[in-house]
Amino acid sequence: MERGIAEESLMWMSMEELKKSYQGTYRIIQQAHQNSQHAGEKKLLSEMLSDCLFVIEWIGSGRPPGNRRGIERRAAYQREKLVDPISMQAYVHKSTAGSPANLTDGQRAKLKTALSKLSDRERDCYVMAHGECFSYSEIAAMLQITKGSVAQYISRAQKKISQQIMMKEDNGPVGATTCHTIATYR
Repeated sequence: MERGIAEESLMWMSMEELKKSYQGTYRIIQQAHQNSQHAGEKKLLSEMLSDCLFVIEWIGSGRPPGNRRGIERRAAYQREKLVDPISMQAYVHKSTAGSPANLTDGQRAKLKTALSKLSDRERDCYVMAHGECFSYSEIAAMLQITKGSVAQYISRAQKKISQQIMMKEDNGPVGATTCHTIATYR
């Protein structure tokens, strides 16, 4: 019961009181270290002294003592500049942008129309390969067809899509989308 009261009183100490408590503990351990004759005991007491001194310095400065720099002082944080992600979209090249959000309404409509002209099997294979990034082997296993059939369906789908979508330089190629762009129009 006395231990609970002692622990409770320690919980509400100010930083200055805590520092004084550690300083008192440091003096007691230092005295025990000086009076100790046993080598193992001296080593343990030395480690305890080092720990107490570390905490006293930390409480005094508010930062880890010695060469240990706080994370806020790392060089990486000094080099990095925070930039608004919306303003960074102006620098994304249209032909390399793969997010559905980066497609224009016209490109979306063309992609949707082109995918609607495919057979169910062609669309499934094409979307799984180009929209969901599955390998031909994985697609073959999921659809229970051969890998060669998957390649043939994807080839046919690509030809049909190429015929449907007129590549215009000003709008950028719709066919140059990456994984997940096509999957959203399935």
